[in-house]
Amino acid sequence: MMTRLCKPLFPGFYLLLLLIVFLSSCGSSEKNQLAADESMQAITAEAPATVGDTERKLVKTGSVTFETSSLSETKKQIDAAVKKHNAYIASEQAYTSPSSQNYTLIVRMPANHFDALLADATAGVGKFDSKDIGIQDVTEEFVDVQARIRTKKELESRYLELLKKANQISEILEIEKQIGELRADIEAAEGRMRYLSNQSEYATLTISYYVSMKPQVEFATKFKQGIATGWDNFMWMLVGLVHIWPLILLAILLVWLFRYWRKKKRTIDR
Repeated sequence: MMTRLCKPLFPGFYLLLLLIVFLSSCGSSEKNQLAADESMQAITAEAPATVGDTERKLVKTGSVTFETSSLSETKKQIDAAVKKHNAYIASEQAYTSPSSQNYTLIVRMPANHFDALLADATAGVGKFDSKDIGIQDVTEEFVDVQARIRTKKELESRYLELLKKANQISEILEIEKQIGELRADIEAAEGRMRYLSNQSEYATLTISYYVSMKPQVEFATKFKQGIATGWDNFMWMLVGLVHIWPLILLAILLVWLFRYWRKKKRTIDR
């Protein structure tokens, strides 16, 4: 009796059964993918980027150039201003041109200390060769990046829920691939948001100052160097003459004999 029940009802019964199971799994995978796509659309629609309730993000930068009478004293003044306003020097550069000695500093400070630090660092400067102060509003970009992060994190959570329900290896691999791409996008967006926050919290000021090299001072220096070099060359010439004194003596003797012979010949001819 049991043997009869275990026999297939008709030829190809097991083949049909496998086909039904395969179609069911495909349908489940397509439903999961469709659910993920619908989730993405729903999250995007639910998360508009708004600027109204967000504190404005302003990036303040500036640069000044001026002449000073002392590089060292100006540097001391700037260092004192940097310390006073909780700032720091991001980079320093010194170089010399034919007409001047130059120094450039890039200073970063809390944005609300920008004007006070600039005033303290350049106190006593009568005239600026150049002065450029600018403010860039990055609030809209900051809010947009923030919204994209929120959207992608919500989508990541839904993919994780789908991953728990997945039972096919191909389905699991596809969902993990989508999660990996989302995670990379989220980390890149978070890095951009941190950069914008840092730029808005800390302002940047480039300070360039220089000392002119007077032409007369440069001429006097070269004149002194010329005298010293000429004296050295004269001494080396004497040393050389000492080494060849026999040749010099011989040349003098030959000249004297030649002149003596010529004088004597003129006397005979007369």
